[in-house]
Amino acid sequence: MDIEWVRDLVICISGLVVTGVLIFIAVLSYSFYHRTRAVLDSIQATSSTMQEIFSYIEDEVVKPVIQVVALVEGIRQGIDTITKFFKKEEGGRNG
Repeated sequence: MDIEWVRDLVICISGLVVTGVLIFIAVLSYSFYHRTRAVLDSIQATSSTMQEIFSYIEDEVVKPVIQVVALVEGIRQGIDTITKFFKKEEGGRNG
């Protein structure tokens, strides 16, 4: 056996090992991509559902509450204005 034959054998074995490692990495990458995509699809579906729920809550709860609070605040300001008209001025004549 010459040194050239050993060299060629090492090159062939190295090539097979590198090819096997690359195939293994490709399979792992595809598996990771597939699992990650499934998780991302699930997160997207959950996000869409939560957006619909929050939109419904905003339309059915928050907007009516804001309207009621605005009405109550308007009535309170009106009462404050009316009480200012009928309130005696303090600090008039000293007697």
